[in-house]
Amino acid sequence: MTQNRTPYQDKIIKNYYQNRDAIGLQKAQEAITELYLSEGKKRETIWKRLESHLEKIGLKSEQIKKLRAADDPAKVAEAIQKFA
Repeated sequence: MTQNRTPYQDKIIKNYYQNRDAIGLQKAQEAITELYLSEGKKRETIWKRLESHLEKIGLKSEQIKKLRAADDPAKVAEAIQKFA
C-alpha cells in the first residue's frame, strides 16, 4: 500500500518525530500537575498516561516503576528535571 502524502504532510510527520522528546516532556509536566489534583481512579488513569510520557523522554523502566510505587508527584517532577 503506497502512502500518498504531500510534502507538507511529510514535513509535519518528520518534525513530530524530531520533537518527540520535547512533546513527551511537556505532556509529562502536564500529567504531574494533574497528579497533584487527582485521587482514586482518575489518578490511576493519569499514572498510565504519565508512564508512557516518561518512557518517551528516556527514563528507564526501573526508575518509572520506583516512581509509580512511591506515588509522589514531587519525586516525578524531580526525576524529569534533568530533561527540562
